[in-house]
Amino acid sequence: MFTKAGLAILDVLSSGRDVTAQELATETGYSRKQIYRVADDLIDNGVLRESRSQHNQRVVRATTDPVVEAYRNLTSNLGHVDWADLLSPATIQVCWYLDEPRRVTTIADRLGITRQAVHKALSPLKNRAMLAPAGPEYALADDLHPLLEFTIAVVRHDHRHRVRRLAPSATIAWCDPKRALVHVQTSEDTDTLQNADDWDVTGLAKFQGYGLQFFLAGEPAFWYAPDDDLTLADIVCHTLVLDIDSRRVSYAMLLIEQERIEQETLTETATWYGLGATISRMYRLINEGTDADDEMMVGNSLPSAQEYAALKDQYGVA
Repeated sequence: MFTKAGLAILDVLSSGRDVTAQELATETGYSRKQIYRVADDLIDNGVLRESRSQHNQRVVRATTDPVVEAYRNLTSNLGHVDWADLLSPATIQVCWYLDEPRRVTTIADRLGITRQAVHKALSPLKNRAMLAPAGPEYALADDLHPLLEFTIAVVRHDHRHRVRRLAPSATIAWCDPKRALVHVQTSEDTDTLQNADDWDVTGLAKFQGYGLQFFLAGEPAFWYAPDDDLTLADIVCHTLVLDIDSRRVSYAMLLIEQERIEQETLTETATWYGLGATISRMYRLINEGTDADDEMMVGNSLPSAQEYAALKDQYGVA
């Protein structure tokens, strides 16, 4: 996650200049020692690149990383705000959740922090009237979409950098500030993540542990959530996030029935993945046998009632 010093450096370099450490120290107010340390980290993260000037001085320049482009878009559209001063790592994390009105308790639970910490992170935005509504639920004001895009870019950048240090072929399928669902392309990367701390196999590859063995094309997906246990609801949602075709929906329904996953529990988890409506329709088919050609089912990749009944019989799911 970007530190205050990192944001200050990015702010200076977002114009596209080549800048020396001394110039960065002068323009940001941080010491050269701090500048060197933070710049090295940003270089390692792919945000900056370095070269040598004609006097053999070390100079740095912003790359075209998506997080750099998102910051440029933010300052271009909302340049009247000193974003480097306003934003902190905690504020960036909280902003990720402000795409729609949410309660402080909800954000605190997802981040694993106190409500007081959320209020503290929100205070710079409250003081500038950047939140609408103003409580008990909070969301970013409509004209602050570039800020939301920047926070999303920062979160994705952090997860991408973390996983690619271990598995270079990894791509992010879904993430929030504390969690990431990734896919890898090589068996070497699969082996690495299977043996790495804080990474769990998820999606269809996990079904075999519940007696449901399916053909898995390609490498498995992995889940990063060091502060959470991988739940059955997570596994169902990860399966659908990766691909929501009829086959995967059918398999997910088998797991739901075999393990008796409660609809309320799964719906609560699915909301974070934008799958709430899909889960509701899946349970309707499970509970009522409503056929997939029903008006509510069209275009949602659900199997027909007959197809699903045949699949249940094939796998012995009662």
